[in-house]
Amino acid sequence: MYIPHFNVMADADVHDFVAAMGSAEIVTVGADGVPLATLLPILWSDDGGTVIAHMARANPHWRAIAPGQPCLAIVAGPQAYISPSWYAAKAEHGRVVPTWNYSSVHLTGTATVHDDPAWVRDAVTRLTDRHEQRRDEPWAVTDAPETYVGKNLKAIVGIELTVTTVEAKAKLSQNRSAEDQAGVAAGLLEDGADPAAGPQDTTSR
Repeated sequence: MYIPHFNVMADADVHDFVAAMGSAEIVTVGADGVPLATLLPILWSDDGGTVIAHMARANPHWRAIAPGQPCLAIVAGPQAYISPSWYAAKAEHGRVVPTWNYSSVHLTGTATVHDDPAWVRDAVTRLTDRHEQRRDEPWAVTDAPETYVGKNLKAIVGIELTVTTVEAKAKLSQNRSAEDQAGVAAGLLEDGADPAAGPQDTTSR
């Protein structure tokens, strides 16, 4: 990933960003050289070493993943078109162009497919607990009938990514003046876009 120095996401923010997004495009290359991608809910371990997910058995993607095959997980955050008309600099000198703001984390490593029922059940349980924990009455895998759970577990396989490289980028107008950043924030609000795609405080970085 190309990351200018002013777009580097702070290390302390990367894990929280991935947890907040909760999903990733899992990308591998098949034996025929054709890239394959599947969007999956993911859980990144606290130590950053592994990512777990599960994929539909009917999805041919998992069958094309050889043991230890290189894998890229792309975690995408809020993004938006940035109009040059929002910049204060447009009125000052006019030397402005459109751009695109976004945040993204790339987790690169090697993939392993797990077709062991116990591993898959543990992965599903951990993913469910992660996303249900904020609810007043969280749903648990054990809330469903065991026969029903077992049937559904047979319809999926587990995916594990052993992470070797983490790249994180937050392109949020950090290289613009304070006046331009204020214009971007106001423009995004007016457009109804996600304000998280706008400027952020980088004074501590």
